[in-house]
Amino acid sequence: MAIRPNNSGFIHFVCLTLVLILSMGSAAMADIYVYVDQNGVRHFTNTPTSSKYKLYSKDIQRYRYTPIFSGNLRFNPDDPAIYDGLIEMASRTYGVSPKLLKAIIKVESNFNPKARSRKEARGLMQITSQNYDELNIDNPFDPYQNIMGGTKYLKQLLEKYNNHLDLALAAYNAGPGAVDKYNGIPPYPETIDYVRKVKSYYQSLSY
Repeated sequence: MAIRPNNSGFIHFVCLTLVLILSMGSAAMADIYVYVDQNGVRHFTNTPTSSKYKLYSKDIQRYRYTPIFSGNLRFNPDDPAIYDGLIEMASRTYGVSPKLLKAIIKVESNFNPKARSRKEARGLMQITSQNYDELNIDNPFDPYQNIMGGTKYLKQLLEKYNNHLDLALAAYNAGPGAVDKYNGIPPYPETIDYVRKVKSYYQSLSY
């Protein structure tokens, strides 16, 4: 369970059911439903027990996540908690801190799933087209595909640089070739600023 403050207090984002469904493998392919109770608690299930549950995603094992942004789930940069369930899934799958993932998403796209950079990086974690096949992405604007793919790539970079966070973040921004060339963070103002921003936001979430 992840807890995220917003203007109305604390949102308790309950994702245990969704994580369990993912861990069951291909037999668990099913639609996922969400219900937000009066306290702001979001409950996920693949077997809704009342009409209060609304469709949240479909075919999760096929990387065909289709969010229904309606009511409390509408995209709002002031309420990034709508992605906490996906971030938690990616964190558990690849063993990467959910707070680090949230910090990267904040800096990369400010939680806008339709973000596109001038270099054609796309989606929440700003994935570039040359990485789509390796990261199982065919729709970079799909939050599920993007977060899972971006987390997989970040994990690869952390392993490559022996969990040296600064180097992994620099490689995420500028590419591992640039990090290897300079044997450290490349002297690019954009990359230096990127590493600083991600670490600063990551640390703020850790307090």
